[in-house]
Amino acid sequence: MKKLLILALLIAGFLLISGCHEGYTASDGATLKQYLTPEGLQKLTINPNPNIWIIDVRSKKMFVKGHIPSARSFSSSTVMDRLSELPKDKYLIVYCETGGRAQAVINKLAKNGYTRMMNWGGYTRWKWELKQGK
Repeated sequence: MKKLLILALLIAGFLLISGCHEGYTASDGATLKQYLTPEGLQKLTINPNPNIWIIDVRSKKMFVKGHIPSARSFSSSTVMDRLSELPKDKYLIVYCETGGRAQAVINKLAKNGYTRMMNWGGYTRWKWELKQGK
């Protein structure tokens, strides 16, 4: 019984760390909810909206290996140094491996006045071919 309880706590902890932020929107990001499903985001990649940026916060190396089409690379380790490249008037859909790092970036951006953001979660939710290269 004790082992089962420990296992349940470990699973709950993993879920909290990995994917609980999927769909979180910042104060002005509710309009992005329409892109939360993989199918919704796919529609955006097929018909891009210049006011909505898809942001991959994984490392540049991981981005080059494969990313969601039309995504821009702003690795979590460099995004705060690149704020001048990230307009506050754009809507940002942010993703990473599981959603946890994306949420950390969203929290940092929010402290710097960004309000139009959504955490899409992990790139593994993407059901189609990833784009490789830059």
